[in-house]
Order: sequence, then structure tokens, then C-alpha cells
Amino acid sequence: MKKISAIVRPEKLEPLKDALFAAKVTGMTVSQVQGCGNQHGWKEFYRGTEVLLNMIPKVKFELVVDDARVDELVDLICATASTGQVGDGKIFIFPVEEVVRIRTGERGGAAI
Repeated sequence: MKKISAIVRPEKLEPLKDALFAAKVTGMTVSQVQGCGNQHGWKEFYRGTEVLLNMIPKVKFELVVDDARVDELVDLICATASTGQVGDGKIFIFPVEEVVRIRTGERGGAAI
């Protein structure tokens, strides 16, 4: 099993959620997050003072899936979330040792 963590632009929340449900993803966690990458934010003026805004709003999708689905879902996320511009986001993939469904006690793939 693998955990896919994708950090994308906020405007991609609904299209990506719909695409993942259409791909029969059984569950996901979505969080509103802030961060910065290569773009390091932007400058704005507030009451005549220049302010550097370096924490940019993003949306984080987290999925735990079978190993066989990782490439398919990464390709789907890239195709759906890409604008071709700086700040499209990143995808991180982590190994998952075990999953336990709290309600039933099921473990492993059955708990996903």
C-alpha cells in the first residue's frame, strides 16, 4: 500500500475530487493548507507598506491505495491539476505499513 499526498491549487479542488471519485477511489482526506515553493510568494502593499506574502493557500489530497493503482492515480492527478504554470503543486508517495479500520478491526487492503 502507498499513501499519495498531492498539494494542488485551490481552484483544482472540485475537478480533482470529481476525477478521483470517477476513478473509483474509495476514500480521501482533503485539507486546506498553506505553503510556498519555488515561487516564494508575492509582494503586495497594505496601507502604503510593502508586505511579502510567502504562504500561498493550497489544497492537500491524501489517499491510501494499493501499489498497483499508484501510477494510474498519479497520472490522473497530474492531468487534472496541471495548468503548466509555476505553483501547480507536488505529489509525494509514501509506503504504508498497515491500515486498520477502527469500526471493524479489519486490516490491510480490506481496511482501505
